[in-house]
Amino acid sequence: MIASRTSFIDRERGHLPQAELVEVNREINQHLYRLDPYYWETPREFVVQNGDCKDYAIAKYFTLRKLGWSANDLRVVVLRDMDIRVDHAILVAYLDGKTYSLDILVPSVLPTTVIHHYRPYYAINENNWWMMIP
Repeated sequence: MIASRTSFIDRERGHLPQAELVEVNREINQHLYRLDPYYWETPREFVVQNGDCKDYAIAKYFTLRKLGWSANDLRVVVLRDMDIRVDHAILVAYLDGKTYSLDILVPSVLPTTVIHHYRPYYAINENNWWMMIP
């Protein structure tokens, strides 16, 4: 499984950034969803045993980092889905002055400006964290 992730990264390296977002979202979203609300998996663990929303977000984060994306352009966002009343996690990517959502619940990469039912709690990357105050 790890070899297939490496070959995926090798295939995607050098593509346009928007295409990388779409392909990483598509590739990672193919894994089976497995609920484990109390454990944050490493990308290696996720590839082997699948995971839940936060694990998808982390796997997408580190895959994009391997593709050369800056940590400053990526954030794992923990939020509340107001439609289904559950906590959730997504990856947000900053590209050309816009923010994009990479989400296990949505197959498309969407600008965050079109998503109105999410209320973020906080965001993290390897350098910083941000608390969202309503």
